[in-house]
Amino acid sequence: MTKKRILIVDDEQSICDVVSFNLVLAGFETAIVNSAREALNLGIDRFDLLLLDVMMKEISGFELARMVKDSPSTRHVPIIFMTAKDDEQDILKGFELGADDYIEKPFSVKELVARVKAVLNRSSRPDDASSGDVLRHNTLVLNCKEFSLHIDNRSVALTKLEFDLLKTFLMNKGRVLSREQIIQSAWPKKVYVSQRTVDVSITRLRRKLGSYSNCIVTRTGFGYCFE
Repeated sequence: MTKKRILIVDDEQSICDVVSFNLVLAGFETAIVNSAREALNLGIDRFDLLLLDVMMKEISGFELARMVKDSPSTRHVPIIFMTAKDDEQDILKGFELGADDYIEKPFSVKELVARVKAVLNRSSRPDDASSGDVLRHNTLVLNCKEFSLHIDNRSVALTKLEFDLLKTFLMNKGRVLSREQIIQSAWPKKVYVSQRTVDVSITRLRRKLGSYSNCIVTRTGFGYCFE
């Protein structure tokens, strides 16, 4: 089986070396660059996942992520941000740019490897196209076969995680789901996901739903409900 290729972009070489060593041990192929410009020159479309530092000189991680998601040749490449910045607005900005996950420095290498595997599993899971069901709520249409969302006949781009979250809500309309139930449905098994990650991911999804954003209702002390 072909090994998944991961591009590590960080201006701290020591971090790159540790991350690369452990990913190779876990069965991945890696490449290291120390700037966004080097990453662009190397060719991001050659990789299955991008591990990206935020605070870099010249071109920041956020700017590189925007370039990646704006290009048809690379927008499919999942991104995990690695950063010392833990402000909620920075996390939200990363997700809004299309990041699939966000891990704060200093991090456990085992956790990083687990998150890499989880994101790759989400992006390659066959079940995203195995069902021909079309889930609807008024003019919101989620096509589980085509992996697409249309609102008022307008296409809305979703990440794999956002798609799985919305699918979970639409399949359980009117039912209050705890964060634990949401994690079990939308995230791969045996991967640690914090409640904060759930909240931030749902905030990101709401922002893409436009007039339907208020359909995802917070039930304080219980979880979330799609009404």
